[in-house]
Amino acid sequence: MRQAGKARGVRPTLVILLVVAVLLALAWGGQRRLIYLPMPADVPPIDEALPGARELTLATDDGLDLDAWLAPPTDDDLGVGVLVANGNAGHRGLRAPLAEALRERGLTVLLFDYRGYAANPGRPSEEGLLADARAARAALLEATDLEADALLYYGESIGTGVVTALATEAPPGGLVLRSPFPELADVGRRHYPFLPVRTLLRDRYPLAEQLAGIEVPVTVVYGEDDRIVPPELSRQAAAAAPDLHDVVAVPGGHNDRALLDGEALVDAVERLAVAIAPPTGERP
Repeated sequence: MRQAGKARGVRPTLVILLVVAVLLALAWGGQRRLIYLPMPADVPPIDEALPGARELTLATDDGLDLDAWLAPPTDDDLGVGVLVANGNAGHRGLRAPLAEALRERGLTVLLFDYRGYAANPGRPSEEGLLADARAARAALLEATDLEADALLYYGESIGTGVVTALATEAPPGGLVLRSPFPELADVGRRHYPFLPVRTLLRDRYPLAEQLAGIEVPVTVVYGEDDRIVPPELSRQAAAAAPDLHDVVAVPGGHNDRALLDGEALVDAVERLAVAIAPPTGERP
């Protein structure tokens, strides 16, 4: 009788373990669908979204062609270019207001879409997005007279991990990190506290670890009411920068307009651009 009772007790345990194993397998296999959200949307025509900009094609080192827009300054040219790495959703058309605001401050701006986003081929991953950013940097330098140390890398949310990784191999003049995090697992644990996120994550984006070895001025901008990347995570990321130029807290949440092209954000980018700009006589 005792053995029968034990057998009955073992079966529910095995079922629970099997269910947990299946859930973990699904989390492992489907996690990139939770991280990357290339929502189907038509990118507006460039003449409507960003008049005066021109289209570029980015060639990645693994053979993909990606769409991009290059917007020249509409005011006095500071001689600084801004490479914008998007967050995990949307497309370059949604960042056109940011590009317009920055070019009015004398900056050249490159907007691009990652692989798998908008009409681009491929599937997004940490390694893939870094390859896309490499291609964007190469295209920006090739299409302009800008020097490498006159570039700002601007990362938004998950894009902060992309540009920080890029900066470890090709340092810019400065980094602007909008809503950064120490590493992606820190964000995941806030949203999925019931999962062993750090163990499961395939794409890690170890931003703070990489940032600690980057000797360029860094500006961090974050939303005071951000519920996607909580403010304390952005402050932790900022603390890892050896050369912290500025920290700007903006009222609002992760996807609020203030963190797209709000005045406080654009002012912060301009301050860092002025700090790294070449002398007037050496500008393109």
